[in-house]
Amino acid sequence: MDCLFCKIAAGEIPCKKVYEDEQVLAFYDIDPKAPVHVLFIPKIHLDGVRDITPENAAVVGHILSVFPVVAAQLGVTDYRVVSNNGAQAGQSVQHLHFHLLAGRTLGEMG
Repeated sequence: MDCLFCKIAAGEIPCKKVYEDEQVLAFYDIDPKAPVHVLFIPKIHLDGVRDITPENAAVVGHILSVFPVVAAQLGVTDYRVVSNNGAQAGQSVQHLHFHLLAGRTLGEMG
């Protein structure tokens, strides 16, 4: 598969890791939109939110449970969690991922 995030998860492309376990990898975004901008990806390939099913939803729950751990590790208490789904929504890599954005006051989205 020619997926950038699958290659990062497999260790074929380096990243600045923040957290890793058997199911999830969290790393700094190379084009940050906030002082703290970390991406969380499942190690299994899912194109986006639209591919979450009852059979694979546990990995998404696990990813979300890692957010407070990573936020505490980074020393942030207030943060935004974002997942874009589809090109028109701003998804640039077709692999499910969540953004943790923090470190400044974030404006309303709209």
